[in-house]
Amino acid sequence: MHKNYFRFLTALVVIMSIYASAMAQSSGFNVANMDRSADACDDFFQYANGNWVKTTEIPPSQSRWGSFNILAENNRDIEHEILEKAAKQKNATGDAKLIGDFYASCMDEAAIEKAGAHPLDAEFARINGMKSVADLKHEIAVLHQQGIPALFRLGGGPDQRNSAMVILAAGQGGLTLPNKEYYTLDTGNFPATRTKFVEHMTNMFKLLGDSPEAAAANAKTVMDVQTRLANASMAPDQLRNRDKNYNKITLAAAQEIIPNLSLTDYLKTRGMPVEKEIDFQQPTFFKELNTMLTDVPLDQWKTYLRWMVVNSSAGSLSKAFVDEAFDFQGKFLSGIKEQQPRWKRCTDATDRTLGEAVGAEWVKVKFTPAQEKAANDMIDHLFAAMKTHIQNLPWMSDVTKTKALAKLAGYKRKIGYNRHPRGYKGLKIDRGIYAENVRRSAEFQIARNSLDIGKPTDRTRWGFTPPTVNASYNPTNNDITFPAGILQPPFFNFQADDAINYGGMGAVIGHEISHGFDDQGSKYDAEGNQKNWWTDDDRKKFDERAKCVIDQFNGYEVLPGVFIKGQRTIGENIGDLGGLNIAYTALMDDLKGKKAPGLIDGFTPEQRFFLGWAQVWAAKATDKGLRLQVETDPHSWARYRVNGPVSNMPEFAKAFGCKAPQKMVRTNACSIW
Repeated sequence: MHKNYFRFLTALVVIMSIYASAMAQSSGFNVANMDRSADACDDFFQYANGNWVKTTEIPPSQSRWGSFNILAENNRDIEHEILEKAAKQKNATGDAKLIGDFYASCMDEAAIEKAGAHPLDAEFARINGMKSVADLKHEIAVLHQQGIPALFRLGGGPDQRNSAMVILAAGQGGLTLPNKEYYTLDTGNFPATRTKFVEHMTNMFKLLGDSPEAAAANAKTVMDVQTRLANASMAPDQLRNRDKNYNKITLAAAQEIIPNLSLTDYLKTRGMPVEKEIDFQQPTFFKELNTMLTDVPLDQWKTYLRWMVVNSSAGSLSKAFVDEAFDFQGKFLSGIKEQQPRWKRCTDATDRTLGEAVGAEWVKVKFTPAQEKAANDMIDHLFAAMKTHIQNLPWMSDVTKTKALAKLAGYKRKIGYNRHPRGYKGLKIDRGIYAENVRRSAEFQIARNSLDIGKPTDRTRWGFTPPTVNASYNPTNNDITFPAGILQPPFFNFQADDAINYGGMGAVIGHEISHGFDDQGSKYDAEGNQKNWWTDDDRKKFDERAKCVIDQFNGYEVLPGVFIKGQRTIGENIGDLGGLNIAYTALMDDLKGKKAPGLIDGFTPEQRFFLGWAQVWAAKATDKGLRLQVETDPHSWARYRVNGPVSNMPEFAKAFGCKAPQKMVRTNACSIW
């Protein structure tokens, strides 16, 4: 009796322990967001996020709302506190004065209203005073110095095939609508968008003081000029092909393509070095531009340049201009109902302009050595997993594997914030007219870019400010970057278990690592040079596997008749598929040798890994926002970023007991990395 009693107690303790483990609740994942009535094997996004989607309203100032946006809002709140404090300091110096003055000038609505469009007077006077094509060419260079994107782009950047050096690079430009297709296609909403765009330009010209008749005529002129530029431009799918957009030639050879614009005079006007070589990326575009310089009447060029100036500057002008720009870009194109409050717009503007200075204060609040160490540890596991995946690829030869592993070993990482800030020495910011601060800031950044040309590439540079909720892979640096802004919940959560974090931040890290091996990143070697390191047979096999992903995403319909563009999104889709696979391997490796984790929220670690992936893509959008994303964004819509990769993974099917013909089990599953 006594012995049996203790056996009973022992069994009861074991049962209670198992029960407690199974019922343990997680602070890193909210099960209330799930739709348990959905079948995980039919629509995993709905299963993981369905209740969140059902109960969440898109804020009226947003076209999309989800985990990224929520975290960005939280990060901005801290920036706002920093800026308000800086703006109130009476005797501030250094960066504190810089950010405080810029933010204060942006918040000074009375001064901005009083200024109206007058900050543009000097530029309009120069444009209106043009008397010849020679004056036009000079004005184009002047506008480029100020960041006005007239006609084409020209600046400094790493040589794609000698990435250690910064060279001159020139490419197509001069459009206002998102890309060539908005001007040239007669399908979908493109014709209606063109009509609305002309109305919008007409309204802006009227705000500048043009009569209704003159404003309408001017809008038509701009549309005609931009349509001609669009017809000569490469389409989005062509633009992302690195092989088709590298054309390093001598400056003399480039001059033969565009003889009507002296490149030497242009560079001297901009204060740029006259280099011997230039990456003249789209020669066909420049041939048409050359013709246009002489056969488009000067008065039409004046109208076009006026438009490019006011369109680029609208956000820093009085309320009438801001509202008109929002009506077209926000309401019409994206389905946003109302503007962000002024303080949010000014906080964002300060981050864009002086993000290094704002971010230095932000990381003191939101980034710790523990976060950095945890991120580094996770990246180590992800690299080890990617190495294993490459070594075990059944379709790749040993010759190419050796090159792939060398590239992987050459990856560099940037975490949190830039430890080598450039500072803002020489930039004048004051509490005067906001538009003047914006203009001087643009000129400052462009001048710095000009100074880089002909010099070694500074690989310490960052493309993100510290609070940014994003991450990247840079092919010419062969590095991955994770700002402090994304190393926060729900992506990276110290309160969550390993499975949730590997499904969230781990898959994001894996995504960026995989970008070095996507359809375009795979064209760069370990040193960041555009160079073919593949055997012909291996490249053919890769392309076949990439086509599987293209075909898969071509089949996803986000709105009636609106399908994801598989070719346009292939790089990001490969990143998701590869990233999720190597993150899963990294989690399994990380759990080896550790005490087997029990159930949390009723789910196994394997299940929670995939739930962690799904939760970071919890999102909903306006119909117009969805349409705009399909037409302009290389990323697929959130639902399919969840369902697309997992439906290719047998590990997911095993974790949730899925079997064909259920939708989350693709019989023709895609597998690359």
